[in-house]
Amino acid sequence: MSRVKGGVTALKRRRSVLKQAKGYRFGRGTKERQATEALRHAGVHAFNHRRTKKREMRRLWTMRINAAVRPLGLNYSKFIAALKTKEIGLDRKILADLAENQPDVFKTIVEKATA
Repeated sequence: MSRVKGGVTALKRRRSVLKQAKGYRFGRGTKERQATEALRHAGVHAFNHRRTKKREMRRLWTMRINAAVRPLGLNYSKFIAALKTKEIGLDRKILADLAENQPDVFKTIVEKATA
């Protein structure tokens, strides 16, 4: 069987790696070995931070809801407990959005929850 040289495939792989590492600083953007290492680390961080982002967003929603219910004489935990007892099924994302963009609607929800 004849020998197959891998030049085209290897060149394609190198070009792909360097294209993905474009904009990286120092040798990581120009040298293949450093670029592959940097891409591997970047992938790990991206995977982890996709999960961290969800955590951070939920914390942000909690803070926004708490800031919105404080002037109405409640705190976050009592408000969420009141929502659960009244079986109002709005999640924290929607509540935070209402508190920020439509405070009058949010106020009616608070009044229904505490009534």
